[in-house]
Amino acid sequence: MEKVVSLTTREPFVKRYGLIGALLVLLAIIAIPTPEGLPIAGHRMLGILVFSVIVWMTEAISYPVSAAVIMTLIAFLLGISPDVAKPTELLGTSKALTIALGGFSNTALALVGGALFLAAAMTHTGLDKRIALVVLSKVGARTNRVLAGVILVGFILSFFVPSTTARVSCMVPIVMGIIAAFGVQKKSRFAAIMMIATAQADSIWNVGIKTAAAQNMIALGFIEKMLGKTITWMDWFIAAAPYAVIMSIVLYYLLLKLMPPEVDEIAGGKEAIAKAMADLGPMRSDEKKLLSISLVLLFFWATEKIVHPFDTSSTTIAAISLLLLPGIGVMTWKDAQAKIPWGTLILFGVGISLGSAILSTKAAVWLSKIIVTTFGLQTLPALTILAILSAFLIVIHLGFASATALAAAMIPILISILQGVQTEGINVIGMTMVLQYVVSFGFILPVNAPQNMIAYGTETFEVRDFIKTGIPLTIIGYLAILFLGATYWKWLGIV
Repeated sequence: MEKVVSLTTREPFVKRYGLIGALLVLLAIIAIPTPEGLPIAGHRMLGILVFSVIVWMTEAISYPVSAAVIMTLIAFLLGISPDVAKPTELLGTSKALTIALGGFSNTALALVGGALFLAAAMTHTGLDKRIALVVLSKVGARTNRVLAGVILVGFILSFFVPSTTARVSCMVPIVMGIIAAFGVQKKSRFAAIMMIATAQADSIWNVGIKTAAAQNMIALGFIEKMLGKTITWMDWFIAAAPYAVIMSIVLYYLLLKLMPPEVDEIAGGKEAIAKAMADLGPMRSDEKKLLSISLVLLFFWATEKIVHPFDTSSTTIAAISLLLLPGIGVMTWKDAQAKIPWGTLILFGVGISLGSAILSTKAAVWLSKIIVTTFGLQTLPALTILAILSAFLIVIHLGFASATALAAAMIPILISILQGVQTEGINVIGMTMVLQYVVSFGFILPVNAPQNMIAYGTETFEVRDFIKTGIPLTIIGYLAILFLGATYWKWLGIV
């Protein structure tokens, strides 16, 4: 664990003084005269946005604590600001606090919360581990096939475990067990590519499946709020899955090319997986119940607005209710609550509140006009706009340790930017969805995503190994975004 601490602890000066720096920047922004066309409330929300970005990037305080601080700032700074709807009256802290808490009534929050409970049920019953071992037992002991199996497991689990951290947490001990049983060194290239693949494959399938990651729910919540459009599970899958398939294949060949395993086949590989399967024993009743409920839920997700009118959030909450019911369920509340990362849920809710406040105070619209004018985006072709904004997101993600935080800060502004563009035929909804794919990248540094840090904590690879494979993966991923933007997504009418 020493290695994890040394990496996550940013430059002491930056981490120690990040909060002070963020507060000074906030005060400086508030102190300057309010620009023309920007309400005072919007001016203060821009200050809060910059404050949030600084504390998130420096990790000066934990994400749950930052959420509490952001709520406090919204409540008081907006509370003493003129109401945007009634400029002659102050908004008041009560109304401002309602805005700060608004994200917690969003249906996307219910879906993320439900997803965390579903992930907890998977780890509680061990069904996720069984699925992973069944897949790996079919691929054989050749190192390239084991690598393909690890990537395939990431794909399959993303359907059933809607939490990237939970998926990687499940895979890490299995992969470590394979490494140990195969008798290879923990610092071998084989061990390194297996663990890097575990993290990167899950990040890739965060793009491919709507319910695979919390940040997707952030984007979809803003699309629904700002653009009045609900993107179904199947709509997302049809658009995004081909990209994730392409990137999974790229990941496979890239890892084999840049970090070829020391041997082609490892003796005892099949036996090691068979032993792990035997240790699990026969499938238990709770696992069968969970698998049945998960398959039914997946059916409801995939057929939303096709064979039934029920939205993804509602069907997920119904499934979680079944999983917790006595007799029918597979876990108690006490079992579940210890496995739920409540801080993630709090950050998610506040992230939606932050974005909504930026919108309601007209700050997003004002800022988007500045960006559109400054970079001359008004009449650029849709593909050029996609290229510019995608490159911007890739660069800024280097400073973020959470795609959820990045989505909360950027998606409302990106939507406003796209709405301010005058290019004929531009699909704001589709472009926002594609830009959300880029938000999920996090391929370059271990600190860019929690799943990367879990894999890095195994000490099977160095930071330079992750960067060595992550930079080309990011470049190819960026080019694939542009290629599909010019072809497949254009044919679908998304770009």
